[in-house]
Amino acid sequence: MQIFKPADILLPDCDMHKWSVVACDQFTSEPEYWRSVRELVGTAPSTLHMMLPEAELGEKDPEAESVKINAAMQEYLDSGVLKCFPDSYIYLERTLQNGMVRRGIVGKFDLEAYDWRDGTSSLIRATEFTVEDRLPPRVKIRRNAPLEMPHIMIFMDDAENMVFSAAKKGEKVYDFKLMQGGGSIKGWLVSDVNELAEAAEKLGDEQLLIKKYGSADNAIVFAMGDGNHSLAAAKRHWEEVKTRIPESEYDSCPARYALAELVNIHDESIAFEPIHKVIFDTDPSAFIEEAKAFFAENSGDGRKIRLMTGEGDEEISISGMTIGQLIGACEDFCKGYTERCGGYIDYIHGDEQCTEMSHRSGCAGILLPRMEKSELFTSVMGAGPFPKKSFSIGHGNDKRYYLECRKIR
Repeated sequence: MQIFKPADILLPDCDMHKWSVVACDQFTSEPEYWRSVRELVGTAPSTLHMMLPEAELGEKDPEAESVKINAAMQEYLDSGVLKCFPDSYIYLERTLQNGMVRRGIVGKFDLEAYDWRDGTSSLIRATEFTVEDRLPPRVKIRRNAPLEMPHIMIFMDDAENMVFSAAKKGEKVYDFKLMQGGGSIKGWLVSDVNELAEAAEKLGDEQLLIKKYGSADNAIVFAMGDGNHSLAAAKRHWEEVKTRIPESEYDSCPARYALAELVNIHDESIAFEPIHKVIFDTDPSAFIEEAKAFFAENSGDGRKIRLMTGEGDEEISISGMTIGQLIGACEDFCKGYTERCGGYIDYIHGDEQCTEMSHRSGCAGILLPRMEKSELFTSVMGAGPFPKKSFSIGHGNDKRYYLECRKIR
């Protein structure tokens, strides 16, 4: 099975600085970020008009917005804003805020090779727990949308760099500065798609998997980095579509595939950042003491977390837990605390943002430790997905921006 394939990729013929917007699940507690994006974009063609930022969910009707989003997609298709590059891969270089360059390849992944469910042995696997309740609205959007515009990022464990060595640059298709401190990005068509496809296929070679992991049993070829719920929604939609079409049409059906960016986990720019927890609208007076009591049995020389409120901070060390178990325990504690003391949990990228928010009146937070990227593939193979919101690939501004599109109907 060829898992990672070239695609008919759509790119805009417009002001790309205004077109490309960060993923909708970023800056959820910073509505001012999205207000400034709307001011910058105005009525210009933009991926902003094809999605609803999660920060605005409480102030806008998702059903009405979905209608607007689909209309914007169709308008861009009909008006010629989008140009098609058929049967293509795009090799890209993203210069991050810190000056490092993250390399990626955009193509389509075969959803037949993916499963998010715990216990699966699929070749593409979720790295974090998938919240089933989040899938139906995403499936509904995909069911009616003419386009997909992914912020999905998928990892490969390619220490020998076979795949990127095959990604030879062809025509340059974009080169621009991203908005809101997102750095800059350049992209080229891959000149030999067959060579690249063959290199990607070798990642699933049994002998290579044995060399890397000691066994090919239960081995992962591709692991989710970002956008797992989007890919899970695409998978569920494809499962629906399969029931309505003959098997002879499976290979050519657009719904069978999902556009995504493939990234090598060994890339020097890849750094896993923790996703911290902040409780808003709560009584923080007992937060630190209750957290210390909760973790008392596991106190010791181990990973450190910082407990924070407006009244002060305290760092504690926790031993006897994997990073996944620690994240899950922090989630359990925060849920229990909100049940007793009120409030709601949000998941915050960035140490400074978490610290500032935790020190606000009526707030409390936990600053979590960083996960080593070397723990990802082997941990998922051994123990299944991490708890939800366990890690992030860099800070919010480093997340994938919407840019490339593909027809899915």
